[in-house]
Amino acid sequence: MTSLRQGSTREPGHTRFVRPRRGRLIGALLNGLLRLTVKWRHGLRIDIAALRDQLAKLDRQAPHRLLAGVQRQRVDCNGVNAHWLVPKTCRPKRVLLYLHGGAFVGYTADTYAGMVASWCKALDARALMVDYRLAPESPHPAALQDCFTAYQWLLDQGVKPQHIVLAGDSAGGNLALATLQHLKHAGLPLPCCAALLSPFLDFTLSGASALTNARRDPVFTHAFAIGIRGFYASAEQHSLPAVSPLFGDFHALPPLLLQVGSTEMLLDDAVRAAAKARAAGVTVQLEVWRHLPHVFQMVAALPQSREAARHICDFVRVHAGWSADC
Repeated sequence: MTSLRQGSTREPGHTRFVRPRRGRLIGALLNGLLRLTVKWRHGLRIDIAALRDQLAKLDRQAPHRLLAGVQRQRVDCNGVNAHWLVPKTCRPKRVLLYLHGGAFVGYTADTYAGMVASWCKALDARALMVDYRLAPESPHPAALQDCFTAYQWLLDQGVKPQHIVLAGDSAGGNLALATLQHLKHAGLPLPCCAALLSPFLDFTLSGASALTNARRDPVFTHAFAIGIRGFYASAEQHSLPAVSPLFGDFHALPPLLLQVGSTEMLLDDAVRAAAKARAAGVTVQLEVWRHLPHVFQMVAALPQSREAARHICDFVRVHAGWSADC
């Protein structure tokens, strides 16, 4: 990890504060653009139709060129919609199960396909992108049930759990951790490792950064976080582990990688999850990226996103054993 040695510091407990030397100006411009075009629209009163229109506009700008050499194939996973991303050179036994973000209410399918396809190419793996049911039409536990069903479907197809990598961002990071805990409770074999990008793990918003980073976060406002959570789960459900997996059981989970921006309102969700995982004896790697926005990994033009992708792929190779020879 040469880039980490050159561009970051390592803190006790395997937390990495990543300060890449490249892309600082682009990152600052991105933050400013997000403040002007996204954050100012995020208040307590949320129009789901308008939010979905905004996401659709962003999706139409997705870098489709990243899908060169990658096939997209629709699939029904025991009643759950999904699609495969299959690079020409992939090894079919290697599967990345990806759970998208979108605040539980939206999905930018092409944008996510572009990001995850680049990982698939680097890992010689295929990815199953789960199109779980969205709130408010289908509130909790619909999305979690769909993710659980998709994982069971993979096992039914003969995919070995030791060759499944679970990943997700934001709302998908929530669902990834909740799925792990649900799988363990159900007695099913767990995937070999999981990567969580800017995960939204605490619906009670009890982390200090939900307030201290509210002004610094270039995407979200405290009012938006309060408003959006109600579409997915009722107030009575916010502290349940299935809704806020930060409060769930971390014992015997597979190795975890968490990446988060230092100015995010969700910073403490990742920090506290890493601490709980370590206390439970779980192998965990936490990366705090300086002055980068929520799920910055989706911005293909950002040098830091490409560096973060290398870290993700390196983590997967180590814990999945996906070397060039096997």
